[in-house]
Amino acid sequence: MPPITDTLLSSAAPAVPESPARRKRRRVRLLLWVLMGLLLTGLVWIVVTGLMARAELVGSRNDLRTLRSSMTGTGGPASTAERGASRSELALRTARSAAAHAERAHWLTTGPAWYVAARLPFAGGSFETVRGTAEVVDRLAGKALPAVVRTVGRLTANAGGKHLNLAELRRAAPDLEHAAHEAALARTEADSLPRRTWLPPVDRVRGQLLATLDRVAPTMENAAVGARLLPPMLGEGGLRRYLLVFQNPAEARGTGGMPGAYAVLTADKGALALPEFGPDSEMMAARPKIDLGAEFTAMYGQYDSVMTWPNSNMSPHFPYAARIWSAAWHAKSGEHVDGVLSLDPGAVAGLLAAVGPARMTDGTLVTAANVVDLTERTNYVMYSDQFRRKAFLLDVARAAAGRLLTAAGDNQRRPALLRGLYEVLRSGQMSVWSAHAHEQHELAARPVGGSVPQGSEPYAGLVVNNAAGTKLDYYLDRTLEWSSGRCTAAGREVTVKAVLTNRAPSTGLPTYVTDRLDKPSYAARPGDNRLLVSYFATAGARLVEASVGGKRPFASPGTERGHPVFTFDVEVPRGESRTLTLHLLEPPSDHVPTVLRQRLTRPMQVTVRPGPRCGGNGA
Repeated sequence: MPPITDTLLSSAAPAVPESPARRKRRRVRLLLWVLMGLLLTGLVWIVVTGLMARAELVGSRNDLRTLRSSMTGTGGPASTAERGASRSELALRTARSAAAHAERAHWLTTGPAWYVAARLPFAGGSFETVRGTAEVVDRLAGKALPAVVRTVGRLTANAGGKHLNLAELRRAAPDLEHAAHEAALARTEADSLPRRTWLPPVDRVRGQLLATLDRVAPTMENAAVGARLLPPMLGEGGLRRYLLVFQNPAEARGTGGMPGAYAVLTADKGALALPEFGPDSEMMAARPKIDLGAEFTAMYGQYDSVMTWPNSNMSPHFPYAARIWSAAWHAKSGEHVDGVLSLDPGAVAGLLAAVGPARMTDGTLVTAANVVDLTERTNYVMYSDQFRRKAFLLDVARAAAGRLLTAAGDNQRRPALLRGLYEVLRSGQMSVWSAHAHEQHELAARPVGGSVPQGSEPYAGLVVNNAAGTKLDYYLDRTLEWSSGRCTAAGREVTVKAVLTNRAPSTGLPTYVTDRLDKPSYAARPGDNRLLVSYFATAGARLVEASVGGKRPFASPGTERGHPVFTFDVEVPRGESRTLTLHLLEPPSDHVPTVLRQRLTRPMQVTVRPGPRCGGNGA
């Protein structure tokens, strides 16, 4: 047994020194454990905060849905003032809640963990999209939305008011300009987020957000424009007078339908009135002398009656028609108007859907469901006498317009009317032209202006004018298919196929509907129709070949607003279709075309088929 001293000495002996390589390996293992711990902690943090952020975004979305209902609903307390105040307070509370949810979602997706995750190679795209979505919603709900809610609240809480509060609207203009700016930034930020990531649900959320912003951003911009334009246009500085023209799409014209009855609309400090109505027959004798430029003359000067009331809107460019109508009114009355408004039965239906039915003098209800049929079909069956028929149509116009004016002075119905009016203007069902240059400049850039745009961007416009004097376009179906093909040295190959179908019934139509004024030299049956079909192509396009029903037709070429226009005379027999096919060479572009949608009774069905990339503008 060794002495105790030897044992103590051996136990106190120094350990063998750790080699540098072993020490390095131990430090690396420790570092890896620390990194794995941080990564696991960060991953848990991202998952937890991501789920919390998702819940906040769902809450914000639900609040926005409630907000939309509260701003357009008509329920609430019995009195108009209380009802307006209740909606306004509810809207403000809901907007604040939506903004708070969005702000929390944004906060939850910020910080080091999310910053690092969004920059990971390959996997970072989904995290970046989640972060960006929360940031965009926060910008929209927290910065853009409150200004709009405050404005709507002020305008609709005008208790006892009989007209729109123009002073409040003008005061709201800066707020709405800010909201429009924030919405545009949100749209840009959403568009810059990764389009395709490894997580499809995240990609779908981005797509849905972008689709929403594609609607919201123009709405905000239009609201800001309205705040600038409406005060002067509604008579803030004194009486304004407008000519209101009702178009009848049963006989197609470039801007929609043949101009029919008219009314004079006055606006004085926001108070609206319709002191005068008249049938189209009162405008027939007007022969205005107006110069619309050499291009217009070259396109339409061949038609001797282009300056007469029935044919004054053959061009789809609404400002041309408005200027002719303004000049015609001056020739008839000696009065100048500050602008021209035009709407069709479809627009009236949209507005009546917002405010409720109108009642004619004979007790007939004019509703959103029957106004199109009454004015474009039934009236021809009801009255063989032309004067009684025109009186009936004038009564429809008076009843509907009176109903809308009553709603404009009713705080309870005004929010629904404003929403309905916005939808009508946004869709192009109603067009507005101003005789004041600075106002017209802003109107022309928006759908409400009804302008054919100028520029080099791809464009496709199918325009139909009735050439027979019938009222058969109520039964006209149209489809337009635009397809791009190869890119050649000469340009991009484009094929356009337009199908026109005459669905007029074989029996039961009054003679006034089917009677033709063109007196064709060929045999025609009641219900057969004749159309001037014009195609507005992209600036710089060239027609290579055209066919109608497999035969090569004569194409009348022209130019309007910089667009080559090719016009064809097409007979469309009752119950049959005619197919117009165009082969064009257009300047190279990777953009799809802006499509002109002429407002007729039956909406045109459009299909756009993009082809291979050309490397032109937009590449």
